Amino acid sequence: MAAMVVGTLRRGSATGGGSRFFAQSLHRFVSTLVVAEHEGGFVKPSSLSALAAAEAIGKENRVSLLLGGSGPALHKAAEHAASSHPLVSEVLVADSDAFAHPLAEPWAELLRSVQQRGGYSHVIASSTSFGKNLLPRAAALLDVSPVTDVTSISEPRVFVRPIYAGNALCTVRYTGEDPCMMSIRSTSFSPTDAMLETKVAPITQVDLSFLSEGSLGKSAWVNLKSQDTERPDLANAPVVVTGGRGLKSADNFKLLEQLAEKLGAAVGATRAAVDAGFVPNELQVGQTGKIVAPELYMAFGVSGAIQHLAGMRDSKVIVAVNKDADAPIFQVADYGIVADLFEVLDELLKKLPDKK
Repeated sequence: MAAMVVGTLRRGSATGGGSRFFAQSLHRFVSTLVVAEHEGGFVKPSSLSALAAAEAIGKENRVSLLLGGSGPALHKAAEHAASSHPLVSEVLVADSDAFAHPLAEPWAELLRSVQQRGGYSHVIASSTSFGKNLLPRAAALLDVSPVTDVTSISEPRVFVRPIYAGNALCTVRYTGEDPCMMSIRSTSFSPTDAMLETKVAPITQVDLSFLSEGSLGKSAWVNLKSQDTERPDLANAPVVVTGGRGLKSADNFKLLEQLAEKLGAAVGATRAAVDAGFVPNELQVGQTGKIVAPELYMAFGVSGAIQHLAGMRDSKVIVAVNKDADAPIFQVADYGIVADLFEVLDELLKKLPDKK
């Protein structure tokens, strides 16, 4: 139906009536599949943001939420998902060891199977490493073109996304066949208080008869290495303390970690600091790292390369400390201190109380 409406619009685009009919028809037939991630028995905040994006598509949107994995954690996450948003009409659960890890090959086959059965008009995933890995492959299997890094939804098929490393915003209209597949920046879609409503959606098991040795692909899960820390997750932390190459060594990054502990903040780094081996790449903030938008972003020894600014420019308050008064970071900073970062860090560590 959506494809027929698009054809009508193209032939009659000169009239305002055709445009209104197009918009009304899309709103009437909108249905969305949200590919969700979970951890520890709960849907991840980035996936809750994807639900907020689904709400932005249309208030009468019929939303199905897809979860995959195995074991008790999956079923606990499904129960959480069922009451996560009043728009969720169904939670689809793919219970198999094939989906226990974020491998694009089996997940893309799962997404294709669910889409062919459900006939959704939209498919949404967050722009996490998992979403960025899965969406292009699944889109190729469905023979559609995905819209990536969406930051705003104007109409069901009109989106805003950044280009030129975030220096410009582009408004794009999707005119292809269903489904319209997109990845969203979770920092641009905040879950609302509506999440607290008590409506519980039904949980349905996905038919996995399509699974075979061939659908599992040639890649295999090896292991996951991560740092055990009590600090908040970098992508969702309300306060982020970031260091650049100006910190000069991995040992000096420990000063940032001490400050982060006092502030209850997450620690980030620039690509230059990661490439120099100061910190692991999971802490990288920027165009090729994590996109963050905390309430407070503190940058120490960060010059402000365009790729880094693309990952943090939406932060509510930006504080920059750099001894170079001409550093580009000061162009986006709300507060700037031209000083030696080690002197500033020393003063902050002395005067800030320990977090209780």
